[in-house]
Amino acid sequence: MTDTGPAENETTNWLAELRNLALLLLAVLAIHSFIAKPFYIPSASMMPGLVEGDRLVVSKYPYGWSFASVSFHLAPEFSGRLFGRMPQRGDIAIVEPNGVRTDYIKRIVGLPGDTVEMRAGRLFLNGEPVKSEVMPARRLPLDANHDCKTIPGGIRTLADGRAVCEVPIVRETMPDGTYYDTIDAMIRPDADDFGPILVPQGHVFLLGDNRDNSSDGRFTVAMQGLGGPVPLENLGGRAEFITFSLDGTASWYNPISWFTSMRPGRAGTSLRPHKGPPPAPAAAR
Repeated sequence: MTDTGPAENETTNWLAELRNLALLLLAVLAIHSFIAKPFYIPSASMMPGLVEGDRLVVSKYPYGWSFASVSFHLAPEFSGRLFGRMPQRGDIAIVEPNGVRTDYIKRIVGLPGDTVEMRAGRLFLNGEPVKSEVMPARRLPLDANHDCKTIPGGIRTLADGRAVCEVPIVRETMPDGTYYDTIDAMIRPDADDFGPILVPQGHVFLLGDNRDNSSDGRFTVAMQGLGGPVPLENLGGRAEFITFSLDGTASWYNPISWFTSMRPGRAGTSLRPHKGPPPAPAAAR
């Protein structure tokens, strides 16, 4: 009787292991590309709703699937969408600029056939001003991920000695009653007046909520903007909710800091635009 020994019985089948790893990676890519994926906010362009350090979930199926849906920009550009559906004004979407393979996150304000215009910082659709109301200033966290440098005079010291970032809020309400909050201190003459521009069929127009600090449809691709209206197939998904938010103090070598750096009160925040009667504004403009 021959004893093969434990070493021979326990020989690793590396080919099978590599195959299993490849299948796992393909499954992750499929989920990321066709169902949902995480997204990180690296800038202040979508304040006040999104601040640097926010992590969120982006769903891939609401607008159908296109080359922009495939994660890591692995798919070549091609026209059309599979099971394409029209987005809604007010949606926050992941979008690729015209001819550039990178992800931006902006809000859809113009649909095919709309005429979009900015006059003195105020949004106009089809020649009519979008309802715009000045709301009470909002206090946002002041920390390593959000230093408030892009908001003129925004740092305020409270009675208890805490410093916060106080931002001016302007609420926009779309014709269908969808509303969302923006920041506009009207300090960008190159962005406060734009258009009018007609959104072609098969395209949408997007703006950042932080109108004074957003490279969006108002700017050319050479200026790191979206280059005007973008084709519907450039939409890679819709932002759904914040999973968690970090203040910038975490370090990879200190597991405790992974928890202490989390900002309270942001997990689970919905990113879908609101509908219905909004709270009373401070003033109209």
